[in-house]
Amino acid sequence: MNTKLATSDLRWTSYPADDSQWEEASSRDDQQNTVRTYEICTITSTSSYWLRTRWIPLKAATTVYVEIWFSMMECSSLRQPCKETFNLYYYPSEADDATLTSPAWMENPYIKVATVAADHLMLRDARGRPNVKVLRLEGLRKAGLYLAFQSQSACMALLSVRVFYRKCPPLRRAFASFPETVPHSLVEQVTIGVCVENAVTPPGEQSQPPSMLCGEDGEWVGQPTSSCACRPGYEAGETDVRCRACPSGHFKAESGPVGCSSCPANSNTRIPGSAYCPCHSGFYRADSDPPHSACTQPPSAPRSPVSQLNDTMVTLEWSEPLDRGGRHDLTYRVLCSTCGPVTSCFPCGDSVLYRPAQNGLTQRRVVVWGLRPQTKYIFTIQSLNGVSALSHSEPASSKLNITTSRDVPPPVSGLRRVEASESSLSLEWSVPVVHNQYKILDYELRYSPEDGEESVEWQYVFSRSSSLVLNGLQRATRYQVQVRARSQAGYGSFGAETGFNTLPDGVSQLMVTGVSASLGILVLAVAAIVGVFSMKVYIDPFTYEDPNEAVREFAKEIDASFVKIEEVIGAGEFGEVCRGRLRIPGRKENYVAIKTLKGGYTEKQRRDFLSEASIMGQFQHPNIIHLEGVITTSCPVMILTEFMENGALDSFLRMNDGQFTTIQLVGMLRGIAAGMKYLSEMSYVHRDLAARNILVNSNLVCKVSDFGLSRFLTENSSDPTYTSSLGGKIPIRWTAPEAIAYRKFTSASDTWSYGIVMWEVMSYGERPYWDMSNQDVINAIEQDYRLPPPPECPASLHALMLDCWQKERANRPRFCDVVAALDRLIRNPTSLKVTHPEAQRDLLRVGVTLAGHQKKILSSIQTLRIHKAPPTMLY
Repeated sequence: MNTKLATSDLRWTSYPADDSQWEEASSRDDQQNTVRTYEICTITSTSSYWLRTRWIPLKAATTVYVEIWFSMMECSSLRQPCKETFNLYYYPSEADDATLTSPAWMENPYIKVATVAADHLMLRDARGRPNVKVLRLEGLRKAGLYLAFQSQSACMALLSVRVFYRKCPPLRRAFASFPETVPHSLVEQVTIGVCVENAVTPPGEQSQPPSMLCGEDGEWVGQPTSSCACRPGYEAGETDVRCRACPSGHFKAESGPVGCSSCPANSNTRIPGSAYCPCHSGFYRADSDPPHSACTQPPSAPRSPVSQLNDTMVTLEWSEPLDRGGRHDLTYRVLCSTCGPVTSCFPCGDSVLYRPAQNGLTQRRVVVWGLRPQTKYIFTIQSLNGVSALSHSEPASSKLNITTSRDVPPPVSGLRRVEASESSLSLEWSVPVVHNQYKILDYELRYSPEDGEESVEWQYVFSRSSSLVLNGLQRATRYQVQVRARSQAGYGSFGAETGFNTLPDGVSQLMVTGVSASLGILVLAVAAIVGVFSMKVYIDPFTYEDPNEAVREFAKEIDASFVKIEEVIGAGEFGEVCRGRLRIPGRKENYVAIKTLKGGYTEKQRRDFLSEASIMGQFQHPNIIHLEGVITTSCPVMILTEFMENGALDSFLRMNDGQFTTIQLVGMLRGIAAGMKYLSEMSYVHRDLAARNILVNSNLVCKVSDFGLSRFLTENSSDPTYTSSLGGKIPIRWTAPEAIAYRKFTSASDTWSYGIVMWEVMSYGERPYWDMSNQDVINAIEQDYRLPPPPECPASLHALMLDCWQKERANRPRFCDVVAALDRLIRNPTSLKVTHPEAQRDLLRVGVTLAGHQKKILSSIQTLRIHKAPPTMLY
């Protein structure tokens, strides 16, 4: 309501009706506009005179403002007693139902707002300034109200009355639209909005509508809470108030703040607002390909297929297609057909077998056996990728025609044992008679232990002569052995299976041949010589001309069907690390850790990945992680090791801070030292010995792992070392100073690292040198600083650490000395009770009783001491 806008009489109701003193009149405001006013001057009467407005609808407002323009005469200028105030009331009502007598003209039912006094008074016969008052009415709950003015002995004029409420105007912001909002109280009003056109709440977001606060003064407060974003095919305009369609040739696949992108290769769209770009004819996008990936096509045919026929087995090899179709998921499929002399060709039956597989081949080699003699075969090698199934054409392929023959050597017979030991068999056989122009080139021998299982897992070795020594066998075990010969015509069939036994413990054929007292000394000498020459020495797999040969020699190939991956437990340098189950027929199923080689690898990456298996396969020790085997004939390539339930030692100790006795910790250290003693005796340098590379099983047995950085020591050298390439990454906090400065690694540098591992174990996984930078660590070590004893660390253990950290590497103990020292401590537990208690005692004296708080305070003190103290030892 605004009386200034009235164009006719207001016709408000006055009381008393028979003696109305309120007079409606017309006048002009300060802008010379005609306005309707009410005037009253009852200075000679003490009665109350009321004036009530018409019913004013509130339109859901709960707070309204009343603006009153009025003038008031100064009583002194009238020379009579009077009042210079009036009262304002209101009466809430659901409808326009007031009458001349209802509600009663009194306070209650009318609600008093205020007694209004003038700031500016007018003198008689003079022009004065008008008064303006704005009053607030709160807590309104009904549909409307009446205003009432009460005057008693006042001389005044109501120049204008305006009733209004404040509201927040419609707003667009953050891709949300908020409607006009009337605040309902002094508390900021939460307004619910909606996403603007072509904007949505992205998938995965909580389905909460956008909201914003409307202040009681009619102003929007702060920023909106909105997850609205432009939907697929639309991007933000110049501001965040609208979404515009992606132009032709552009797309946007997901809702969110990102903009439109140009169509990827081999695709386009002419429709504005596209969420993806359709592929050109002949190009496809696989279901697993994201919309922003380029469209690709099936690969071209394999190139240069060749075959190597061996009796009823053929090896097929080929080269990569010239065109992979723009994809990296290239696989191959081999189809076999057999053709009769007269009849047409038909698919080969189930008797034809493929190794490693017929479908999904990632290697360009397959062995096919089970062929019939003197038969013509056609092998079709198809190239496939992720979009081949979407194409309406047959996959591109190359064909090979093969005809088997019977000109291969006959089966080998006369297999016999020459000598046996606990772990080896010396065998020889008769050379088969060949009745054609081909000569015997070499032999293939396969063997397997008898375990009562129907399925047999053969291991293969080769020999150029008619004899061979099998090493690395199980003691007191019977092995089934077969041999076949190869000529220029190919391999012949395997001869009959023949069984041979290895000897049990304590039995030797050398001892059987003579045990007389006169030859006793000679036998002992021979045994010593044999022991020296049979001492196992680590062989670097990188010295092999063909690294795959090292894998075959040191790692056992496992059939992929024996392995079941259960869950991903981490990520390695080459791919994921998983936990799985290994079920080899005839053996108990057990958990294994599985390292996988991610797809798209290069030949160098594959070689580096498998080199760790070639290294681990040479170690057999209870404190070295055990290699179960490898899978190289299918994708992905895998390395299988025993599963260590408690994971890495550093994180295991941090999760169990303070939960172990000192003797248990020393037992863990003893296991690590025993593993390193075994490695050093094999002339092997680890280079990355740290608690993070020690794994712990459920029985708290610690085992050395992670041989990715390791290298071997050169034999016949007075100072065997490994020199890393320049720029190689070195774990500074665990590395000996000579290895940092000169890139020289020895078993002595591993001893330094072992000292750091001791400190990690006794501090329950604390970070060595705390928050110091690598350069600060190097400088501190050069100034002869050494790590202080961890809290409650026995003095004897810290002394052993300091021995490991001798600056001169020749003064450091060997691992055999470390094992002996730890054994002495374990046999004498009282020696582990002597500690450096001063620091802990001081902290207890000042009230720091929690072990965790003591640890943090001592760590901070040592860091400060390293930075500010003069050069001295930290112990």
